Order: sequence, then structure tokens, then C-alpha cells
Amino acid sequence: MAPGVHRIPLPLPNDGLRAVNIYAIEDGGSLTLIDSGWALDEARQRLEAGLAAIGHELGDVSRFLVTHVHRDHYTLAITVRRLFGSRILLGAGEQVSLDFIVDRDQRAPVVFGKLLLRCGARPLVERLQRNWPDRDTDDGGDWEKPDDWLAGGEDVELEDRTLRVVATPGHTRGHVVFADLGNGLLFAGDHVLPHITPSIGFEPARPQLPLADYLDSLHLVRAMPDMRLLPAHGGVADSSHRRIDELTAHHARRLDACAGVITRGASTAYDAARALTWTRRERHFDELDPFNQMMAVMETVAHLDVLVRDGRLTASDTGDVTIYSA
Repeated sequence: MAPGVHRIPLPLPNDGLRAVNIYAIEDGGSLTLIDSGWALDEARQRLEAGLAAIGHELGDVSRFLVTHVHRDHYTLAITVRRLFGSRILLGAGEQVSLDFIVDRDQRAPVVFGKLLLRCGARPLVERLQRNWPDRDTDDGGDWEKPDDWLAGGEDVELEDRTLRVVATPGHTRGHVVFADLGNGLLFAGDHVLPHITPSIGFEPARPQLPLADYLDSLHLVRAMPDMRLLPAHGGVADSSHRRIDELTAHHARRLDACAGVITRGASTAYDAARALTWTRRERHFDELDPFNQMMAVMETVAHLDVLVRDGRLTASDTGDVTIYSA
């Protein structure tokens, strides 16, 4: 990707994204990796092959700089640390979410079920209760906490470059990106993706206004110098600014669309999600599988809550459901 920077795509089985990009950065005689991949045998084997192709092995990885706590970015780092003692650094904002995963006081179906009921999505909750996706098979035992927490604003010093840690909440509450300002490289994780917008508000430890957080984070990174975009999914792009402008425009259109379906009679986030279309193929809500329907409802309520904040909609609670009106 650049002198001393190598991209290693790792597989994501049963996931529409298909691959996650791991970036191996030469750091003297060792390596620093941006993200790690999912703790699967196939992903580990692919990572070992990728490192071998650049003259290294897993034991050469001194540390992982992880953009966020999702398993396709975080869990293989735990495996490597158990074997070789590599250090793991993660955004401090992920502490609440990681505590939830490790402690398992409530399983994800229960937490998301409560959120969905407030969105008026009881039919979806009942479908999910019958067949919760296989993505939630772990019990927390394969997760561990990092060695260090990154607050954002600090610099990580490598032998030949400095990486600025920038807190970019939105996709998750503790997401961070790593900016190599000296070489014009942005290791963007899931914050800025070249072909899709990341999911917003889909986490059990959900902040009050995740979309507002995301838009603020986009503006923060847009105010930095334009850099080459090295995303966690998809290909590398020459301009982070260009893609950020596209994402900002997309969410402006989506806010208008959400306001429109409420004006035309939808009253809950579930009703609104069913009235909208989804993905670049403009699919109807009923064409999505239940897991993606859940993500769609979470995405919709994130937009509706920003519209309420901005005075374009009002919200009221009727029993256990939030009702929106123009």
C-alpha cells in the first residue's frame, strides 16, 4: 500500500463483507498490525501466509492497534497474544461494550430485544427469539481486555512513522482511526468505507445519539489533511475527503427520507424501516434476513433521534414504544 505498509485481507465467513483488511506496518525488526481479523482457523492461516510473504511470522507482531471491538477486528489479536505475548491497544470508549461481552450479565438477544420493543418491532423480536443468528454463539470466554486503552489525541511512535490516534465514535462508541500524517495515510477501520456506510447504533451499549456521534466524527476527520484511505473493508482510495463528503451527503439524504416516511404516516422506527428501502439495490425491508432487519431498525431509530434533536420531528413514549410525528 505504501513503503513499509502491507494489506492482508482475511476471510469473513457468512458475512456479506467477505473480507477484513489487516495492515502490517514494518516497525524495525518487528511488526505493528492495524486490526487483527476474526479468531478463526482459516483467518489465522491466511494471516500467517500473508506475513510469510513479506518475510515475517506471527511471533514478529509486537502489537495490535485495533480500531474497534467487533470480533472481525479484535479477536484474532487475543489468539496471537496468548501465543506470543503481543500487546493489544483499543479505544477507551469500548470499555462498556467489552465489559458487556466478557461479563455476559445479559445476552445480546435480551438487550437488543428491549431496544427493538421500544422501536415497535415486536414481530421482529418474536422472529429473532425463535432463531437468533449463529453470530452470537460465543459465551465471552474467547474475549479478553486489551493491554492499554487509547483515549484519542495521543501519538503511537513507530521506528519510522508516528500514528496519531483519533477518537471517531459512531460505528461503535469507542471506534478510533490511526492517522499517519507524515506519510498521508489514514487507517480508517470501519469509520470511512469506500462502498458502504458502516452500521450506526447497532451495539448493546448504545449511546444516546450514535448518528450524531458519527457525523461529528466524519467532520473531525474531514478537518484533517486529505489522506490516502486505507479502510478495513474494500479497496484503498486516494482521497479520504472525497469519501467523507459522499458519506455526509448520504446521511443527509437518509435523514430527509426518514422524515418523509414519518410525515406520510409511519409512527415507529419499525414502521419507518419498513417504509424505507435498503442497500444499494433498494431492497424492501421484507427481503432482508432477520439479523439485517434488526440492523435496519437500529439504523432507522438513530436517524429519527437526530431528527428529533434538530426539531424536525417530535417523539413521545406511549407505554413501552416511542412514537414519532412530524
